Amino acid sequence: MRKEPMSVLANRLTELLGVEYPIIQEGMGPYQTDQIAAAVSAAGGLGTVSMPGMTKEPEVGARLLREHIDNVASLTDRPFAVNVPVGRDSTGKVLPVSEAYIQAVVDARASDPALERQLRVLTTSAGFPGEFRPLISGSGLVHMHKVGATAHARKAELAGVDVVIASGYEMGGHTHAKPVHTFVLVPNVTEAVSVPVVLSGGARDGRTLAAALALGASGVAMGTRFIATEDNTDWHPAYTERILAAGEGDDAVAPGVYGPARVLRNAAVDRLQRMVENDELSPDELTRWKDEALIRAQSVGDVDGGLVPAGQVCSGISEVVRIAEFVPNMANEAAAILRDLAGAAEPAR
Repeated sequence: MRKEPMSVLANRLTELLGVEYPIIQEGMGPYQTDQIAAAVSAAGGLGTVSMPGMTKEPEVGARLLREHIDNVASLTDRPFAVNVPVGRDSTGKVLPVSEAYIQAVVDARASDPALERQLRVLTTSAGFPGEFRPLISGSGLVHMHKVGATAHARKAELAGVDVVIASGYEMGGHTHAKPVHTFVLVPNVTEAVSVPVVLSGGARDGRTLAAALALGASGVAMGTRFIATEDNTDWHPAYTERILAAGEGDDAVAPGVYGPARVLRNAAVDRLQRMVENDELSPDELTRWKDEALIRAQSVGDVDGGLVPAGQVCSGISEVVRIAEFVPNMANEAAAILRDLAGAAEPAR
């Protein structure tokens, strides 16, 4: 793998991931994010391949995921990640599709020396991936794990995870049953673990990246900000328009596939709440309805009848940006802010 140029914000996270800027694209499934992932990686950040559905048959899902991995590798020569939610059934057993996705990532990396150089990171979320640590560690992948509590961060570090993503309650998509917001969670986590910590939830520009670094994080992960980009050609434009139109208070926390999920309020959220309250569907039927509603919003732009995951940060997003310009500009803005603040803090002479 080629050595990346020294960045104004180079740190142990960028060195570990092999990227120029400490800016990561979140997993944004259950629909494809190939174009976003390739663009973020090409711009010097870390793009992420999203898993292609949470109710796929394991072999079908694994095959589709491999197709997305190969596609991103063909679109950029930079490092990228794959995100896999670790879902569990009522007995605590990992869902077969989650296991199949993790195995597909490991197999993809092992099958192709060129792909091994690019497929650098596996990000796990939703559930604790402890039983997969030997497999992930043995594959040579950098393992990032997303948590919503300091206790979970400690548990992840003890298990050998390389990077912890501390995701505040305001984040989009699957969030946490016990709400702890970013400004509280991140400094708690950075004090509790020694591995690099990434802030997720509320980041959208250089100011928020600078704030994350000031809180002790080594970088940020963003999903909602990357939806409203010229590069997001995989998703229907109506989704971007809905993000740009959202204001403060337009979000809601609804029952997601693996737990609570932050989405934008619409008819689908109301319908979901009624189905849950009235026990209209079996658990498997309800999970499939949610999965299909999520994909429908992203793929065909049904932003009223489909579920629209988004973070509260969308209230501060007002324009579509180009990732190739946005990522380095965000890093440079953060560096300038930190330099100005450091200069202003110098004692008078």
